[in-house]
This record gives sequence, C-alpha cells and structure tokens, in this order.
Amino acid sequence: MYLSYFDESGDDGYPKYSSELFVLTSLYLHYQKWREDFSLIREFRQQLKKDFGLPVKAEFHAKYFILNKNPFKEYKISDNDRKKILILFSKFIPNTTLKFINVAIDKTKIMLNDYPVLENAVKYNIQRIENDLGVDPLNKFMIITDEGRVGKMRKIARKIQRINIIPSKFSGAYRKEIKLLIEDPLPKKSQESYFIQIADFVAYVVYLYVIKKYLQKKWSKRLELILNFNDVKEILDNLKPSLNLKASKDDYGIVCYPK
Repeated sequence: MYLSYFDESGDDGYPKYSSELFVLTSLYLHYQKWREDFSLIREFRQQLKKDFGLPVKAEFHAKYFILNKNPFKEYKISDNDRKKILILFSKFIPNTTLKFINVAIDKTKIMLNDYPVLENAVKYNIQRIENDLGVDPLNKFMIITDEGRVGKMRKIARKIQRINIIPSKFSGAYRKEIKLLIEDPLPKKSQESYFIQIADFVAYVVYLYVIKKYLQKKWSKRLELILNFNDVKEILDNLKPSLNLKASKDDYGIVCYPK
C-alpha cells in the first residue's frame, strides 16, 4: 500500500484565473516507510530550527516563505538564509523514500472554454502513479489532500475510476481502467502534515521552473531579488533522484499539458 499526498501551486481556475499556470504535485511513499520518513523530516526540521530559527511546527508554505510573508516575517530569517533553506530541503529529500510526479497545466495553450484544469491535473497524476506502481499488481495507493480541496478531489477521483479517457498520439484517445487507486481521497490539514508541506515545496519550485522555461514569463520583482533560474535548476537537480523521470521527456519528468 502506498500513500500519496497532493498539493498545488497556482490556481486551477479557467477561463477566469489569477495565474496562467497550475501545477499539481503528488508525493507518494510505501506505508511501511511512513514512520521512518516522518522521523527523518522531523529531525531535519529540528535542525532548521537550531540553525535558522524556523519553528518545527510552523507550516512550511514555500511561496510565503521565500517571499518572507507572514508568518515567516516574524522569524527574521535573511533572504540569503531563506534561499539556503530551500536548497537544503532539496538536498535532504533524496535521503527519504519519497517520490514525486509533477503535472503542469499551461492555460495559455488551452483552446476550450470548458477545459477541466484540476480534473486533468489529477487524472494525469493518477495515471502516472499507476504506471509506476503497476509493475506489481498487488500495489495499491490512496490519496490524501488538504481539507479545503478534498471535496473536489473526491468528485474527480470517483469520475476517473468510472471512466478514464486519456489522449493518444496514435488514435486520438482511448480508455484505460484505473486499477490501483482505492478509497475516496482523504482530508488532512496541511499545517499538520509535513508530507503535504513538502509536496507544496516541490510544486512551487516546479511552478517557477515552468513559468520561465515553457511560458517564457518573468517572476515577480521581489522574487527576482532572492532567486534566479539557476537556483531553481540547482534545486531540481538536487531533487532529481526523487522525481519520477519516466513521467515525461522533460529533464525533470514534468508533465505539461495541453500539448
């Protein structure tokens, strides 16, 4: 049995939206490794508390953290140290058994007004988790997501399990049965889950990468003062052992749609 935690960066709205990109990240691990990985993450957070003053119980929201927004502003961590912490996170994660799939929906390429952004992002994540775990037919997995999104996720997961039409470069589209996903997505408060917080971190880094590489857009001026594109590539290079590189032909396995 595998546990998969989902979190996102950007908004899933369409045709009205506040961001041109939506990234949905799934983090998954075998349930027998959960306690071991949790302990490693907690030890890492304790070290960050010792070295930088970041509270162990503070919810790590990557975007708010790097931009020094509340509540992180009160911890008085310098811009350089906040960047250093992101890099330390990326070096730490491959010491765990966590694996990641990242799906990016580029809204500038959408041609249909009723394009289901969140539904497709969830579907493409589930398909690739199934592809990875399907080598053993006994493998199963379940989804855990933030409380505020669980209603939408539950509806989508049920729909995908009933009928799953996926695009094909050969024949337009075909149906592929979802076999390994069990139960409805379960809710978990993000502030109480290190795993959801790490999924948020990876989703945000992927968001920054895709915005520059594929959408050719600029980051905010505030962010440009702290990070550059090479910093983001360094973080992704560090994460590479934990990324599902088979998910796509992208250097970091990032799945980008629409094609």
